[in-house]
Amino acid sequence: KVYGQIESWRNRPIQGEHAYVYLDGIWLKRSWGGEVKNVAVLIAIGVDAEGFREVLGVAEGTKEDAESWRSFLRHLKERGLTGVRLFVSDKCLGLVESLAEFYPEAAWQRCVVHWYRNVFTAVPTTKVKDVAAMLKAIHAQEDRPAAARKAAEVVEKLESMRLGKAAAIVREGVMETLPYMAFPREHWRSLRTNNPLERINREVRRRTRVVGAFPDGQSALMLVAARLRHMAGTRWGKRKYLDMDRLREQDREREAMETIEAAA
Repeated sequence: KVYGQIESWRNRPIQGEHAYVYLDGIWLKRSWGGEVKNVAVLIAIGVDAEGFREVLGVAEGTKEDAESWRSFLRHLKERGLTGVRLFVSDKCLGLVESLAEFYPEAAWQRCVVHWYRNVFTAVPTTKVKDVAAMLKAIHAQEDRPAAARKAAEVVEKLESMRLGKAAAIVREGVMETLPYMAFPREHWRSLRTNNPLERINREVRRRTRVVGAFPDGQSALMLVAARLRHMAGTRWGKRKYLDMDRLREQDREREAMETIEAAA
């Protein structure tokens, strides 16, 4: 009976538009044929037109691969997810390609924190603090062109420090961390990382840790979905997260500028 209620909630139609959507996967253990294996549970939360957060979807993925993400995004689209302007996530295998397939007009923002961690894997422990300050300076710039220029300076600095591998990671991936700068400045702090989902994942892990290994993927999915459903009904889902009037104002200003330029 409980499973039926959770499945009904999990497959409910998605109402309204959600400009910002955060995606992530959480790994849990399940028992399978006498062996303990990993199962991925994929989660999506969005910010609606009024600025409130909503759990949009949760589904089991065999693993965080292209086919799992494609199936999950199809699930969201068929239930009515529209109006997405920006997806925020880590650079998961196959995710970016799947986003382009189902939501080609939406931008993708790579989580800045995860990107920092990727850079740090190529940095000696004694230099991590210095490099962290350099990376943060990129995202402290006033706009995207300034951030790109700062990134070029950071690459030169890293190369002068004989951190060629780190410099290559910055050069190749920094532009993936800057799309949030095309949106209202008041939203930047909430858009440049996947922290909203990271906090949810920590709560889910806290609740599932006592279980150990689940008997199957379905039971893992049901417990995670039940916890997310509970959170959605608490202050988490009832407190306004972002002032979406800022985005609408930006759209009006952009339309006015386009009209002026067209007339000229």
